Amino acid sequence: MQSLNDIQLIKGAIADYKLDADGVLYSYSKNPVRTVKNITENVALVKQITGGKKVPLLIYLCNTPIPDKETRKFSTEQLPTIYTAMAMVSKPGLSKLIMNILFKLKKPPLPMKSFTNDIEARKWLTQYL
Repeated sequence: MQSLNDIQLIKGAIADYKLDADGVLYSYSKNPVRTVKNITENVALVKQITGGKKVPLLIYLCNTPIPDKETRKFSTEQLPTIYTAMAMVSKPGLSKLIMNILFKLKKPPLPMKSFTNDIEARKWLTQYL
């Protein structure tokens, strides 16, 4: 993984982003509480970065507070409007916990997979370019 100091990132409230030359969007998660407001602002930022095109997302997760039910529902509805697939890179167990919180009663709205290695995550995402 590259050092964040070596990458030009587009700064957001809940994550910083980089769109690579192939069209994979990299997200470096931050840890504020997710709200409908900051999720809405983030969706607008992602659309601005991608020119409104749905792209595969490689997200580096961090520990964040669990959002309220309304925010979890809203976030789940927004994901398929901006992403084709999502690869979550984290320490073992973290992405599984997030998946369980967001999608405990129903299937994720787009292809999602957890990884502890960003090279494997990117390789999996290339099928969704």
